Amino acid sequence: MRAITFDQPGDEDVLAWTEIPDPSAGPGEVVVQVAAAGVNNADLMQRRGGYPVPPGASPVLGLEASGTVIEIGDGVTDWSVGDRVAALLSGGGYAERVAVPAAQLLAVPAGLDLVAAAGLPEAACTVFSNVGMIAGLRPGQSLLVHGGTSGMGSHAIQWAHALGARVFATAGSDAKLEAARGFGADVAINHRSEDFVAVIHDATDGVGVDVVLDIVGPSYLQRNIEVLAPNGHVVVIGSVGSEPDAPLDLGLLMRKRGSVSATTLRARPAEEKAAIVDRVRQDVWPFVTDGRIVPVIDTVLPMQRAGDAHRLVTAGGTIGKVLLTP
Repeated sequence: MRAITFDQPGDEDVLAWTEIPDPSAGPGEVVVQVAAAGVNNADLMQRRGGYPVPPGASPVLGLEASGTVIEIGDGVTDWSVGDRVAALLSGGGYAERVAVPAAQLLAVPAGLDLVAAAGLPEAACTVFSNVGMIAGLRPGQSLLVHGGTSGMGSHAIQWAHALGARVFATAGSDAKLEAARGFGADVAINHRSEDFVAVIHDATDGVGVDVVLDIVGPSYLQRNIEVLAPNGHVVVIGSVGSEPDAPLDLGLLMRKRGSVSATTLRARPAEEKAAIVDRVRQDVWPFVTDGRIVPVIDTVLPMQRAGDAHRLVTAGGTIGKVLLTP
């Protein structure tokens, strides 16, 4: 089969569409004929040499894909050849075929385009494992989503809105603010011209929000604490740049009885990923099936143009996901 590979870390031009051995389904696995793969910031980090491949994972880029099951491994009973699936991967999505543990598959509803479905698994599993499982967002509570028009942010807004939470979102342009409102954000804040802490305090009579979903990292940490409601939780799922001396007022965090967590998904053990996918199947996928959550797709490019896809994501002008098709 063909896949996107690179011999050494570098810029987008190191990516090449080359022949590699076909995958086979081991025990508990299936092989999926890839319809599309999602492009994530982790892929860009790996290409640059900043995201080591976990032991046993495919070195091929791609942490999510959609497609059709074409091979079943020993012990797999819940899936059949021909099933339409979306897959959470530890790697291997930028290819014509990929082997994946059967426990990391989600059924693509009949009304959902198979290519577009590739934009769901990574966002659904990351958002729910952090905002749902760790922070425990409930109906009637409030959520602040930074980067509200990213693939992750657009999904988080839709899920929280469908859950019955009040959603605040930050974005950097009028077009993105309008898009965030379209996804279900109750209040959209331009982080370039407005102080999100002041806006949210005004909108909540000084109470703040119950959960903050942060893709920015150190430079936002103190302000996230300031905007947090009592007993609130900040979940950090990304970091832009490096600020080892970023301030944090621990006294304020303690007075608010707040908490902060930071996680990644790729390196988690298979059993943890299976548990997350199972919870997503129960608590998120019904909203996908009934149309309250849809994958937000900015651009679809052929796999051979993976370098161009990475440039698009790096530029930061996209709304939703960038996908690659073999």
